[in-house]
Amino acid sequence: MAGKVITVAQQKGGAGKTTLAANLAVAFARAGHRTALIDTDPQGSLGRWFMTRRESIEPGMEFSTASAWGVGYECDKLRKQADIILVDTPPKVDSDLRPALRESDLLLIPVATSKVDLWATESILDMAQRVDRPVMLVLNRFKARTTVSEEVMAEIDRLGAPRANAVIGNRIVYARTMGDGRGVLEEARGAWSSELEALTQEIAGEIGL
Repeated sequence: MAGKVITVAQQKGGAGKTTLAANLAVAFARAGHRTALIDTDPQGSLGRWFMTRRESIEPGMEFSTASAWGVGYECDKLRKQADIILVDTPPKVDSDLRPALRESDLLLIPVATSKVDLWATESILDMAQRVDRPVMLVLNRFKARTTVSEEVMAEIDRLGAPRANAVIGNRIVYARTMGDGRGVLEEARGAWSSELEALTQEIAGEIGL
């Protein structure tokens, strides 16, 4: 079976897009799936994470970079080698994102606890609809039990966009492990373990893995 492509995109920076991609890669690899990453963001943060990881441990996954228009070629190659390909994209929405969307079996859109993040989501949802690709919003860096978090959840429901049941909390462990080239599942178990495992299982079910 050809590998499934998951593109992680968000117009607004700071939503935790790269951190989510890296942690999902670790989660899928630990679950026994052949996993690959493609970094199309010129900032190269995912690549820096991968190289840091490679210096200390066996990465347990493949890695590639691509321009926006080269992502199709890289996906074609990696589909033959991997069960899951996660594509990290620049924090913008324009024609450069469209090639990655066309390759995708699922578009993941992280939304932090901010109405600004939610506003930035609308243009991505519109683009995904134009190329007829399924989407899943993920509440990321989420601050539970606050007025703004409840407002954001209500606004997502109003948009009618599919949202993951699993919620990723606003935890310092995500930033700390990223700096070490690791994922939170490679730490001792904590609240972060169950939330990321739940999201991974939900995504796997969505793409028929």
